[in-house]
Amino acid sequence: MRTVSATRRVGDPPASVLDTLDPMTIIDAEGTFSALDIEETGDETRVFARGGGMEVVFTFNKTDDGYEYEQLGDAGPFETMETTLVVTPADEGSLLTMDSTVSLGLPFASVTDRIAAWKRRGELKRALRAIDEEV
Repeated sequence: MRTVSATRRVGDPPASVLDTLDPMTIIDAEGTFSALDIEETGDETRVFARGGGMEVVFTFNKTDDGYEYEQLGDAGPFETMETTLVVTPADEGSLLTMDSTVSLGLPFASVTDRIAAWKRRGELKRALRAIDEEV
């Protein structure tokens, strides 16, 4: 498994950023999958998405300062994909931080997980850029 991070400062305060965010927006912002449907199940939200010939389910939990989410099961590209998105105050705006742990679960994990982390870092940067443009 590998962990990757990305950060971006935006000019809007945390409350405005958090009001803009929802699970479907986050999945769409990453750019790999298109969110199709959403389902509330008790304490979590499930987002059903499609992309690259795959259908994937992500589970989201809202936190005080953002979201925690992961790919559910092994239907997606990763064996493991867990991500946090945190919005904190910073210089009259906000700092958005995304941390993600990924694994492909394939042989030669030192190589394959490095590739997965490289791909995931690109998704995180793309998501933060899209969120910045949205707020």
